[in-house]
Amino acid sequence: MSRRTPRIALDRLRTPRRIPKFLKAASICVLVAGLLSPVTQVAAADTSAAAAGDYCGGQCSDILPPGENGNATLAQILLNQAFGTQPDHAEDQLAPYGNLPSGYSALTDAKINNFFNDASFGVASDQVASTTKPGGRSDVTIVRDKKTGVPHITGTTRYGTEYGAGYAAAQDRLWLMDVFRHVGRGQLTSFAGGAPSNQGLEQEFWRNAPYTEADLQAQIDSAIANNGARGQQALADANAYIEGINAYIDASDSGRYFPGEYVLTGHKDSITNAGTIDHFKLTDLVALASVIGALFGSGGGGEVNNALSLIAAQSKYGVTEGTKVWESFRERNDPEAVLTVHNGESFPYASKPDSPQGAALPDAGSVTQEPLVYDRTGSAATAGATGASATAAATTLTSAKRGMSNALVVSGKHTASGHPIAVFGPQTGYFAPQLLMLQEIQGPGLSARGASFAGLSMYVELGRGQDYSWSATTSGQDIIDTYAVELCQDDYHYLYHGTCTAMDKVERTNSWKPTTADSTAAGSYRMQVYRTKYGPVEYRATAGGKKVAYTTLRSSFLHEADSIIGFQMLNDPDYVKSPQTFQSAVQHINYTFNWFYADSTHTAYYNSGDNPVRATGVDAEFPVWAQAAYEWRNWNPATNTADYTAASAHPNSVDQDYYISWNNKQAKDYTTASWGDGSVHRGNLLEDRVKKLVAAGGVTRASLVKAMADAALADLRAEDVLPKLLRVINSSTVTDTTAAAAVGKLSAWVTAGAKRTETSAGSKAYANADAIRILDAWWPLLVKAEFEPGLGSDLFTAFTSNLPTDEPPSSAHGPTGAHAGSSFQYGWWSYVDKDIRAVLGEPVQGGLEKSYCGSGSLSACRDTLISTLKEAAGKTAAQVYPGDDQCSAGDQWCADSIVQRTLGGIKHGKITWQNRPTYQQVVEYTSHR
Repeated sequence: MSRRTPRIALDRLRTPRRIPKFLKAASICVLVAGLLSPVTQVAAADTSAAAAGDYCGGQCSDILPPGENGNATLAQILLNQAFGTQPDHAEDQLAPYGNLPSGYSALTDAKINNFFNDASFGVASDQVASTTKPGGRSDVTIVRDKKTGVPHITGTTRYGTEYGAGYAAAQDRLWLMDVFRHVGRGQLTSFAGGAPSNQGLEQEFWRNAPYTEADLQAQIDSAIANNGARGQQALADANAYIEGINAYIDASDSGRYFPGEYVLTGHKDSITNAGTIDHFKLTDLVALASVIGALFGSGGGGEVNNALSLIAAQSKYGVTEGTKVWESFRERNDPEAVLTVHNGESFPYASKPDSPQGAALPDAGSVTQEPLVYDRTGSAATAGATGASATAAATTLTSAKRGMSNALVVSGKHTASGHPIAVFGPQTGYFAPQLLMLQEIQGPGLSARGASFAGLSMYVELGRGQDYSWSATTSGQDIIDTYAVELCQDDYHYLYHGTCTAMDKVERTNSWKPTTADSTAAGSYRMQVYRTKYGPVEYRATAGGKKVAYTTLRSSFLHEADSIIGFQMLNDPDYVKSPQTFQSAVQHINYTFNWFYADSTHTAYYNSGDNPVRATGVDAEFPVWAQAAYEWRNWNPATNTADYTAASAHPNSVDQDYYISWNNKQAKDYTTASWGDGSVHRGNLLEDRVKKLVAAGGVTRASLVKAMADAALADLRAEDVLPKLLRVINSSTVTDTTAAAAVGKLSAWVTAGAKRTETSAGSKAYANADAIRILDAWWPLLVKAEFEPGLGSDLFTAFTSNLPTDEPPSSAHGPTGAHAGSSFQYGWWSYVDKDIRAVLGEPVQGGLEKSYCGSGSLSACRDTLISTLKEAAGKTAAQVYPGDDQCSAGDQWCADSIVQRTLGGIKHGKITWQNRPTYQQVVEYTSHR
């Protein structure tokens, strides 16, 4: 499968073989009568869900495309594929979400819910679509509203409430939940077929969390044992949630309204109903959590790649000068970086040590990646086979993993009402069904509405309580370290504290047959990971002439389930009552997230994650020797626990004038694992707009949404770097006609606002289309021409392995992939910005160690820019946008467009590009308890 077609094999579901061949598309309706509507959904004329205490005053809104309903019967899937029809509530949130780019400029507070949903608690009596008593229970009711079909779960007992949450989750996401419990176990191909994309998906996650069933159970035991009464309550909640899921499985099976994908993948028979849908169990929830933790909450790693680029720099320039060059590109603590905590407070973490100790850099040319895939005989898979699955892995869920999230929060001191305002949410990628689901949950000790990952929705994970809202962005601080374990005896033994110790081999064997979902031939393979006390083996090499295995140790390894306590607290109205109690709650979440909070009076921020306390002198950027002197402080390999930095040492704040976050640097001296936290970062798109609003005062919900939406359409390169490039070019008269014409178009685009917007709503054509095409073609050419001559090809290539040069919306080659929405997180914009400013003679803080564009000469740099600009201007739209399975070559709008990547049988239409959270809240509380 091409990198330009980032689809999962599950998106190729077709009519099952058991459906008679004479059944034509127009005849599919025969199947509809008994299959479209679950029998448990009973229309209710005059029933209403009583709203719990709601202090938002009708000023809380949210949105989650494409729609709440992520389950479809076989008949609904066949109708969708034949006629494009949609099940109820499958895509009713897609159009409002997709219309914001054309409607935001005229936005007012009164119009916000044209583009968002009312997120008030409860359902008005005239808006009740259905009422369900799941499993016939009297202690819980699920009410769904007419507009969105979101479940509003109200229970009179804690058990019944959680039972209802599980039932509602299965109603909306059963197939997706089943897919991801298999992904977490590395068993997707056995479940859904052996397409390369399915192989890649299970390999991507299982390599990072190669857990046995005993490991999964141990996480449950640990989370309970270490958390007292809350741990016991979490266990009871999870058990009730599981019972609700299984009750729906049984009801939908007997009623024959289970998801149609089970027929299309051979698990159920469409005629006889033979086959089973396996019940869920507690360890499935941990397997699901391991996937979500790997996607969003495990910052760090990459130490071997860092070492390789450092070696290349030292080879090019010598040890001393090469190290300086490397550090200037790494930008660990760039003084020009946009910060979330911008009041000057310092939070040192993972800083460069004065006297580095224990570094274990590989010998040049010795690094090889540890094989993961083997055939049934035990031989490592061929390069062709591993290449196919690696490509699939890189393009399946990378929009979720790389998409990240953003937040805009303004203190009441600067708003028109005097109450804080927040516009925030996770940018989790675009899928059908969506990875997240919406719900309201009200019961003893539970009061919240918002989004949760499917299969983990016993609590709302991102959303609102009675008088507060919270959200998160991925933070990326380094909780993963790489250790060089010295080998002894053979390649599968290593020295642990002086004793030759056998590695543990963890295996997973998968076999599959052809299914109607995928035409891949029958096959099988085995995945194999060697685990040490220092984590799984990722690379092998020599270091100082000694044979070593490089392992990755992360603090959340074997501890994904621990975060359940923090989410439980966030849903507890008796616990979260203030910024301080909010911060206390999220301190129990070991995923690497930035957390934001707003109520009617206060705002707050906290950076979560188990940040290990490293030994003195250890540089977190590079591999270190697996020796006691360089281990995490008080590390216990049996439990993978250690000393962690104190809560006060994590970036945190209450009532700062405003907060912005778009996966940028958190605070002064706080080093993240991400390259690119420099002078130009997509966080600047929010910073510039929010700072201007705050300076003017009188911020409203509409003005903050407009700031977000405006940033969501901005081309970061065009807004923050292109004007400086044009100043270099225009330092003398441009005489070449091709270059002059290109400069004119680019200048006009900058003057117009440097955004990628349609000529009119629904036109599917960009204003300033030529300028956009020219910049898309020019950026990679100018970066290469600007830096490669000075760095040399080896070092330039090594640095691009640390940080790709570009990530525009149309990019199929970048970390996020095509049609993914999220853009401009990864690129060389800061390097170009600093280098060009130096050429222009402007002041630069934290500049690059050397000058690159024209070796610092303005005229030579200008020549380089003009020559590459001419080349770019000559590229046709078809060359710049070559087309894929979604778009024809040359279709610029389509190349940028957002596609809901199918994880099931239902497909949706494209929407115009925008760079914003997938689930998003707009909140302004009017009062407080």
